[in-house]
Amino acid sequence: MAKKRTCMTVDKEKGRRNKGFTLIEVMIALFILSVGLLAVATMQISAIRGNRMGNDITQATFLAEDTLEQLKNSSNIAAVANGNDVVGIYNRNWTLTAASGVARTVTVTVSWSIMGTNHAVTLTTITRGDGA
Repeated sequence: MAKKRTCMTVDKEKGRRNKGFTLIEVMIALFILSVGLLAVATMQISAIRGNRMGNDITQATFLAEDTLEQLKNSSNIAAVANGNDVVGIYNRNWTLTAASGVARTVTVTVSWSIMGTNHAVTLTTITRGDGA
């Protein structure tokens, strides 16, 4: 009949039983686990900031495209003046300059500030108005 093995062994030299882990082994394991969890938390914070920045850029680009489309669809582009407005945290500015003939170069800049850092998206196009 085979001898049954158990988790408990006897240290033959010292005559004591070894069961489980020592306190230092548990403390080292907890330290390694805490360092790993801290790294995961740091990555999560970076991901959240990146998502926020991506959302801000998307919103600013949408606002700039919307203004470009409105100006391109103006029936009399020569009569449209430079302007600006504020939409939430975004400052939207547009300028029109003569290109050739009735065509105009339209530049729309949407800027915003997050935690003291300034950001901007600029789009430029040439149009004659009336959707062209």
